[in-house]
Parts: sequence; C-alpha cells; structure tokens
Amino acid sequence: MNQNLIRLGVIGIIALVVIVYFSRSIFVTIDPGQNGVIFRRFSGGLDKEKVFAQGFHVIAPWNKMYVYNVRIQTEVSGMDVLSTNGLTIKVELSYRYQPDVANLGLLHDTIGQGYHESIIIPEIRSATRQVIGKYLPEELYSRKREVIQDEIFKATAVNLAEKYIILDAVLIREVTLPPSLQQAIEKKLKQEQESLEYEFKLTREAKEAERKIIEAEGKAAFNRILSASLTDKILQEKGIEATLKLAESPNTKTIIIGAGDGGLPIILGGN
Repeated sequence: MNQNLIRLGVIGIIALVVIVYFSRSIFVTIDPGQNGVIFRRFSGGLDKEKVFAQGFHVIAPWNKMYVYNVRIQTEVSGMDVLSTNGLTIKVELSYRYQPDVANLGLLHDTIGQGYHESIIIPEIRSATRQVIGKYLPEELYSRKREVIQDEIFKATAVNLAEKYIILDAVLIREVTLPPSLQQAIEKKLKQEQESLEYEFKLTREAKEAERKIIEAEGKAAFNRILSASLTDKILQEKGIEATLKLAESPNTKTIIIGAGDGGLPIILGGN
C-alpha cells in the first residue's frame, strides 16, 4: 500500500514537473486584438483553416501557436523618389494595414509574421515611386496630391490583398523639394493667387457698373413715364392744392385772387 502511494506520488510529481516545464507550450492566452494559428507537429502541420480567437487555450506541448496582432496598425515610411522631370523629392507616407483574419493561416504559411518588413514596405515604396514618377513636383502642392494618394493606395492595396493583407489607407504626410525649386513653386502659386484675386476684383467691379447702369436706366424710364403723365390740368390741380395748404398756415395772411399764371391763385401779404 505504501509502495503504491509512493509510486503515485512520484508519478504526480513527475507530471507536475512536466506540466510546469511545458506550461508555456500547453497553456496559451490570446489577448484582445489578437488571433492565432496552430502548427500541429505530428498531425498535418500548419492548420490553415482554423483561426483561434482571443482567450485561453490548451494545446499539446509538441504543437505551437503563432499569435498575430490583427488590429489596424499605422506605420510611417520616408523615401526619395524621382519626379517626371528627374528631380529628387523626399516623401513621407503614413499607411494603415492589418492582416486578413479569415486567411491568417495562409498568410502565415506563405509569408509569416514578418510580413510588414518583407511585403508591405517594398510594395508601398514601389507603388510610391511608380506613381509620383508620373507627376511634376509642383503637382504635389496642388489638388492632385489627393489623386496621387489615391493612386498609391489602389496600386498597393491590390497587390497586398493577393497576399492576405488588408491596406486601410495611404496618406502623404510631408513632401520636401530642393530649396530653389520650392521657392520657385511658392512664388508661382502666389502669383496665381494674386491673379485670381485681381480677376475677382475686375468681375466684381464690372457687376457693380452693370448694376449702376441698370439702376440709372430704371430711374430714367421712371422720369419719362412721370413726365408724360404730368399734363397741364394735373399740374394746375397740384398747384391749387399746394396754394391752399400754404394759405391754411397759421403764420400766413392770405388774399387769394384767381389771376395767376395758368389761372392759379395769388397769395398776397403775410406775417
């Protein structure tokens, strides 16, 4: 009986030692924002179909779990590129990416965990040089900057998707030109801005002159209509009305004689 207990105790101790020794291989915790793929040493190798979600997992000590960060990650890359006229431009890009979780096993089998250095960086650099090589340096300062970004993104995204990597965005952070060229471009842009402002002022003044002409023509037309409507009879009636109002003034003594020009009354006397 004692021998059996001793034998069981020894077995238990050995098992405990084995568990402790292999604990890091047996017990795997996948943190939030991570997924894993397993390599089964004695039963088929890498499992390309199953993706392990976050949480606690128990695996055989002879197998191995490869854990991937599947969150959207951001990196910055700087490089020298040649424009279409052969000038060297320093460009700094930022880009966002993440592995294709549904095909994590295929990504690990074909590329591995170093996919950013071995695939993304070369693809980004190649697409950037190819796209910017079609443009002049000053076009990076214009609205075409967004077009260039979009071209780089599309060219890179297609190639990365074939390798089970998702590209989220590409942004041009900074463009550095040779000092003399940058000053020339800034001077040209300033001149263009001043020209646009001058054209705007001319257009505004032309519209104001047009408005004044229309206003003057309206007043002239009004006066013509008014003059045509003022007959001798109407003028006589208006004159009588004005004379009567003047005669009613408390500060005026009036003598009205209907013998003025056009038959209008005459006012004589006053305080």
